[in-house]
Amino acid sequence: MPDFPARRIAHLDMDAFFASVELLRYPELRGQAVVIGGRGPRPENGVYARLRDYVGRGVITTATYEARALGVHSAMGMMKGARLAPEAIVLPVDFVRYRHYSRLFKAAVADIAPHIEDRGIDEIYIDLTALPEDSATLARRLKQAVWDATGLRCSIGISPNKLLSKIASDLDKPDGITLIGPGDLERRIWPLPVSKVNGIGPKATRRLRAMGIETVAQLAAAPPDRLQDEFGLGMAQWLLDVAHGIDERPVVTESEPRSLSRETTFERDLHVVRDRAQLSQIFRELCEQLARDLARKGVCGATVGVKLRFDDFHIVTRDLTLDETIRSADAIHRAAGQCLKRVTFERRLRLLGVRVSKLEPVDESGAGPHPVQLSLY
Repeated sequence: MPDFPARRIAHLDMDAFFASVELLRYPELRGQAVVIGGRGPRPENGVYARLRDYVGRGVITTATYEARALGVHSAMGMMKGARLAPEAIVLPVDFVRYRHYSRLFKAAVADIAPHIEDRGIDEIYIDLTALPEDSATLARRLKQAVWDATGLRCSIGISPNKLLSKIASDLDKPDGITLIGPGDLERRIWPLPVSKVNGIGPKATRRLRAMGIETVAQLAAAPPDRLQDEFGLGMAQWLLDVAHGIDERPVVTESEPRSLSRETTFERDLHVVRDRAQLSQIFRELCEQLARDLARKGVCGATVGVKLRFDDFHIVTRDLTLDETIRSADAIHRAAGQCLKRVTFERRLRLLGVRVSKLEPVDESGAGPHPVQLSLY
């Protein structure tokens, strides 16, 4: 393991977060295969929907560990999940509740270690360098604080940097503590498949496998010139750095969002003409939701874009950069409508999304032109 600066970075990851929050509401489901996803009704009188009965285009958001043992995982289509775990119980998502518990666990951590980088609804990085306790003690304190505040379990990895801590937090799930110190890079990280490294996605994994590189140890020993020929200089250097546990990134406590977006996958593929009224309503709702997101963040944006996925899974995006920043629902609707006019609609739609980027803080005079109503097509 290389000589790192005297840093201690933790990665805290909530265990099966959405599913665990749901089990607080339905404790009788503990130990059972449960998936979260879709838009079905809430259970009534102890009667739960089963995955085998699900019909639609929904995607599994998360699953309990019992469901994962059956091959079900997040981002899997609900219908495919039904073939693997037909008896699994299905609960609809409740993001209002999940965000509430997210705030609770982050506040509990901040009382102990306030230097936090928010990485999403269920994970954070924490800089522990300035705290006096040893890493194991701090990890136990943080886990207990999260439990006391939420009744939920988490897993924590601690190492000299964010890269290794992110990998470590996943090694002993659920409810784990993993410390990476001298010698642990070779012992615990190098035997792992390269796909375990955050940033090495499926395409890079396939390209590395074609080169005979499947583990982090093999990546660490790879000739730099071969990596450069395959990936280019910058990517090759990054791959070698991560394989040797090198990551200089600091924990960033404040960051401005680069873009905000809203999208939805339809329960069935929608026809652009026959389902025009429904599409128009969904389009308007996405713009209104996005406007509320911008207002909560106190930002406006100059670029508006749309994303469409058709029934053959082909994705089309269009963007429009405006002369002024905007944040109102009508202004977003107008600009996104202009983007839609540049799309050829020859197939049914599976997904529709709206995005605002080039964000900046709202000044005192407000932002954006006067809104003008525009039809969807």
